Amino acid sequence: MNLELDYQLALEAGPAVPGEVLVRRWVEAALIGRRDEAELTVRIVDEDESAELNGTYRRKQGPTNVLSFPFEAPPGVELPLLGDIVVCAPVVAREAAEQDKAPEAHWAHMVVHGTLHLLGYDHLEPGEAEEMEALETAVLGNLGYPNPYE
Repeated sequence: MNLELDYQLALEAGPAVPGEVLVRRWVEAALIGRRDEAELTVRIVDEDESAELNGTYRRKQGPTNVLSFPFEAPPGVELPLLGDIVVCAPVVAREAAEQDKAPEAHWAHMVVHGTLHLLGYDHLEPGEAEEMEALETAVLGNLGYPNPYE
């Protein structure tokens, strides 16, 4: 796997966040069998930045756990660039506590989920959701994490 990862920590303070080594491991696991070469950014943000991006790009108020911004190459141009994943650290920490999940497992889920979105997977329709959730569960299981949907 040839992965060029731009890991950006855009928080001054807040909950503990995983380091680049763990994030790289999770991204690579999601890419196995789907992509041999990839470039992407994973940016860890606070609630203000997440809310601003969520409002601007999804027209939804407030912060959210993970946002994915796939890169769309012009026709005929082939690049390994997948896009950007933005993870809101305070939201992920809060969700892990509320859902009684290990923080690392929830972080892994958010990064895998975001990576699969960059690869074109979605969960808007029931069939798409089932496929994406099955992939997430398999990738996380291969990493040693429990099913995030149980």
